[in-house]
Amino acid sequence: MEERTILKKSLKPHWVWALALGSAIGWGAFVQPTTWMSSAGPLGVIIGLGIGALLMMIIAVSYGFLIKSFPVSGGAFAYAYISLGRTHSFISAWFLTFGYLCIVALNASAFALMIKFIFPKLIEHIHLYQIAGWDVYLTEIIIASVALIIFGYFNIKGSGMSGRLQFIFCLVMVTSIVVITTGIGFKPGTGITSIQPLFPTETPAFAAIISILAIAPWAYVGFDTIPQTAEEFNFSSKKAFSLIIYAIFFAFVLYALMIMATSMAHPWQDLVAANHLWGTGVAIQEVLGSVGLIILVTALTMGIFTGLIGFILSSSRLLFAMSRAKILPASFSKVHPKYKTPYISIIFVVLVAMLAPWFGRQALTWVVDMSSVGVTIAYFYTCFTAFTLFKWKKDKTFIAGKNVVSPFKKIVAATGAIISLVFLALLLVPGSPAYLSIQSRIALAVWILIGLTFYFIKRKEFNKIPEKELNYLILGEEEIVAKNQDKEYFVS
Repeated sequence: MEERTILKKSLKPHWVWALALGSAIGWGAFVQPTTWMSSAGPLGVIIGLGIGALLMMIIAVSYGFLIKSFPVSGGAFAYAYISLGRTHSFISAWFLTFGYLCIVALNASAFALMIKFIFPKLIEHIHLYQIAGWDVYLTEIIIASVALIIFGYFNIKGSGMSGRLQFIFCLVMVTSIVVITTGIGFKPGTGITSIQPLFPTETPAFAAIISILAIAPWAYVGFDTIPQTAEEFNFSSKKAFSLIIYAIFFAFVLYALMIMATSMAHPWQDLVAANHLWGTGVAIQEVLGSVGLIILVTALTMGIFTGLIGFILSSSRLLFAMSRAKILPASFSKVHPKYKTPYISIIFVVLVAMLAPWFGRQALTWVVDMSSVGVTIAYFYTCFTAFTLFKWKKDKTFIAGKNVVSPFKKIVAATGAIISLVFLALLLVPGSPAYLSIQSRIALAVWILIGLTFYFIKRKEFNKIPEKELNYLILGEEEIVAKNQDKEYFVS
């Protein structure tokens, strides 16, 4: 059996927490408040994101168990393989890969958009063409591409460097958000009264909340960085669950603070009606002046940087795991001789993401909306796998060292799988408040068609790999055996 490539264990607990938090927040908390409030109002957004956080925590129970038991790169790719085999592992990985790549591209695009808001004359040079009403400028493409190259380089330099930078960026981002919210809260003429009305007058409160709840998989997707980096922990993988919970909780708090800050600074309905390029930036600048805008830009910059680091890392580890399992070419699992990172996978992610700015931001958002489907599918596979491994009692299907006797956790895993299917229905069922646009559905259909073509080309080769060899390549063991077994639950 050929040697299995492994990654260097260099990630500390607070770095992993920062990777998850920074990836979850990204640019959305700073750019999207007025968009979200237009459909749900300030209170509707906060309640929707709060419920979404609780539902993500239920799903996190399954992630925590599987990370502890199978601390390998690949996340849902590996988990789907454990419960349903190689075909489902490919399906999970195919959708998740595209979701990650889209988010990397959107963060780079968001950085160029931020520069466009602050220095419009700098961006609006060398006009190329227009796509879906969005003017594409060469300068914008160059800025997004340079950001991708820089953070691709940081990722190649090692997960330790990425984790350290991520933690610093997260601290700056959190501090900036607290300063902005506090400054607006104490400013004369602002406050809770500006938040009225709490919900849109033309939308029922329940429908408003559901419209925001539907974006929860996208809003909190960053916690999936943790299972992708499990192989690189330099600490016990038993800590993974608490790190996920802390990341989701703080992500919700930061989202809520930005909604509060935006709506307290300026009547939110006026911001929505004005249709500003960056409504939050206009509101904060109006109350706190240039200093406030600088702090907000700093927070947004950190959010974009943390998103780039986190999702370049996550997507490259997923490609690495798929290559190690021989689904993708072997070059994707090559590690740098000095830094011990999957540098070919990182370069590939950067190059693919560099194509996105050429299609304009509006076209990119259609694809990103569709990527929420991929993230939700990964959630389902993870929860389903945990459900199959948890047992009501020790019966004939019980395998010592693999299964766990825990009726409560089996119920929680089943609940997580159902929640994932509900999220998927919100995205795919016509009439749902989060139903994908026709453009996003076309993008989804194209990606599925490409995936089917690729799978049928690789199917014979993939299925020829002996089961024990594939177990070893994906999980590091010839048999599917959970590691770091917890004496409280594992029955031998």
